[in-house]
Amino acid sequence: MAVPMRRRRAEEDVGREIAELAALADGSLPPDSRGSVEARVAGSGELTALLAEQERAVSLTRNAAATVAAPAALRERVEAKRVRTTAPRRRLVLVGALATAAVAAVIGFSVLGTGTTSQRFTAALGPTALEPGAGGRATLTKTSSGWRITLDATGLPRLDGGRFYEAWLRNRAGVLVPVGTFNEGRKVTLWAGVSPQDFPTFSVTRERADGDQRSSGEKVLVGAVDTTKSG
Repeated sequence: MAVPMRRRRAEEDVGREIAELAALADGSLPPDSRGSVEARVAGSGELTALLAEQERAVSLTRNAAATVAAPAALRERVEAKRVRTTAPRRRLVLVGALATAAVAAVIGFSVLGTGTTSQRFTAALGPTALEPGAGGRATLTKTSSGWRITLDATGLPRLDGGRFYEAWLRNRAGVLVPVGTFNEGRKVTLWAGVSPQDFPTFSVTRERADGDQRSSGEKVLVGAVDTTKSG
């Protein structure tokens, strides 16, 4: 009977230690116990590694919830599950599991709840008399920061020495909005603060660093954004 008793006590000690590590990681360990637990961790490489793993999991959970404005009810459910976990062995595992669940839930909310990441349009860009061999395609994707534009163009010689290309969006009244500059047309990322649904014409011009912020009018690419298809 002595062997099973010793085994049971050893298991209880391990369970208690695991629970204390989890509580230390999430800040719920009582102050009067913190000093002794931290001393044991400092003297054990295994405990140090376990504590670091739990701290990363807790940090991931909290940062994910803070990054996206998830519904308050969702954050309360995640926190309640974390606090209610009482089984010593399960608590260490559940911290990591809740971190994964929180990230998945927050990402799901940001994609499905806002409805902004699925809106995407394209524009086929044709040449002009200035660059008859040029061509390209632009993809405009709505994000929380604005419209991210990826441009891939061919037939445009590299411009340097104070010369560059500038991309524009234009509305039906002829108002131009600059969306970025570049030197070569391969895999360019641009940003727009206006919607292509309101500014549906995309163009690229040749420019010089001459202090004049207006378009030079030297168009090398132009095309209409297809706002009838999204996704």
